[in-house]
Amino acid sequence: MSELSEDDRAAVSDVRSAVMRLSRRLRNQRVDESLSPTEMSVLGTLARCGSATPGELARKEHVQPPSMTRIVAMLEGKGLVRREPHPDDRRQVVVSRTSQAEAMLAESRDRRNAWLAELAEGLTDEERAILRQAAPVLEKLAHL
Repeated sequence: MSELSEDDRAAVSDVRSAVMRLSRRLRNQRVDESLSPTEMSVLGTLARCGSATPGELARKEHVQPPSMTRIVAMLEGKGLVRREPHPDDRRQVVVSRTSQAEAMLAESRDRRNAWLAELAEGLTDEERAILRQAAPVLEKLAHL
């Protein structure tokens, strides 16, 4: 962070704080309260990246493989994922989301979008324009 000015460092701190608060509020908009944030994250990863082995999921989610094995088992027990034989390696399985998971994710996404849209109605036209400009920057930061 040494290349950033003092004002930029203050802005980074403000963004971090605001994103954390907004993230907590968004988590409260969950459709299925029986799923942990980690389980929801795994379903989201499968939605974004497609089917994956438990090892690949563990790396993407930054958890240990034994933890991912337990998470996948829990999700499978709830009918949200299915395990199928790996097409190239019989020792492995590939995890995919089910149509039930897709429907739940879509409902969750719709609920959160509606909640955020309602909040955005309270912004000025100028603030909404700034938000439109900030969205790609925040997306870039999320993937660096």
